[in-house]
Amino acid sequence: MPRTIVDIHVLQTVPPSNLNRDDTGSPKTARYGGVVRARVSSQAWKRSTRTAFDALLDRTELGVRSKRLVELLGDEIVGQDSTLADRAPELAKAVLAAVGIKVAAPRGKKEVPEESGYLVFLSNSQIAALAALAVEHGRTGAAIDKKAAKKAADTEHSVDVALFGRMVAEDTDLNVDAAAQVAHALSVHAVETEYDYFTAVDDHKNADEEEDAGAGMIGTVEFNSSTLYRYATVDVDRLAENLSDAKATRRAVEAFVRGFVLSMPTGKQNTFANRTLPDAVYVVLRETQSINLVGAFEEAITTQPRIPAAITALATHATEVQDAYGEAPVAAWTFGPGERLAPLADIATRGDADSTVAAVGEAVAARLS
Repeated sequence: MPRTIVDIHVLQTVPPSNLNRDDTGSPKTARYGGVVRARVSSQAWKRSTRTAFDALLDRTELGVRSKRLVELLGDEIVGQDSTLADRAPELAKAVLAAVGIKVAAPRGKKEVPEESGYLVFLSNSQIAALAALAVEHGRTGAAIDKKAAKKAADTEHSVDVALFGRMVAEDTDLNVDAAAQVAHALSVHAVETEYDYFTAVDDHKNADEEEDAGAGMIGTVEFNSSTLYRYATVDVDRLAENLSDAKATRRAVEAFVRGFVLSMPTGKQNTFANRTLPDAVYVVLRETQSINLVGAFEEAITTQPRIPAAITALATHATEVQDAYGEAPVAAWTFGPGERLAPLADIATRGDADSTVAAVGEAVAARLS
């Protein structure tokens, strides 16, 4: 049976920046095609995409990922019944125990609220349903039914839980298989890390003093600049299974396409003001398998200007893969500024961000129906 898969390919140029740091503060890199490339981890772009959902979807369709479930549920319990405020932590722990999630005070930090041993992703509707069970328990004293608690935690998944999945180490029945995958973004060319030497002036210090006249801080910040190839894919069938709602699935796909394309990680944003919009976006609807087109850039681009060369390489590789493997897409769309988008416009319907998101949503809805 044909599947429904949405692939998103993005080329985006970023000026001097440090979007995603390693443990030493250096911009993340990876060796690909024999040279060092700039890299932005999939986790970083997933996070920025999830953050973008706040402006794209209603709160009821979103979730919260946290260790501090006692505090989170306690607040919801109080919101549902303020007379239980003093017992909220106790009731929250009771309903979590019924679900099978253990909580404890962090080692050596007794004054900190009790936490689960790992991040747990719950939809806002699941939090409300679990709190309702806790409130009922608090009012009547009746034991919390474990089956009801597990059902409350495993139905009405939010869009972000359905897209990015959930793992509950203590009860695999509560796991949710992710419908979306995001690749690590890689530069289409080789990069070298550079260093910005900076000083911060002490406004109150006398500039006439001989030693460090006015300087209150001296340091360095590492950075690079790059044209990145970004890729993500959504298994629409898996998403529909997770959400159990065709209309919600369409909204989720539209939000993901827009959120992934237009969001950016915020690392060192205040230092570099590096926020840009993509140079080219290519969205493909497939019915066989997802296809990452990073092979277009296995040979690092060395020519200038770089962006037109990258767009041409992506369009050429997409066509060659399609011809070699019979992977003609069901539909394809592209958008981006200027005439340099022409190679992609030759293999896809050209529009803008709004028309492309709407067209993808309509195509998904038609296939789901």
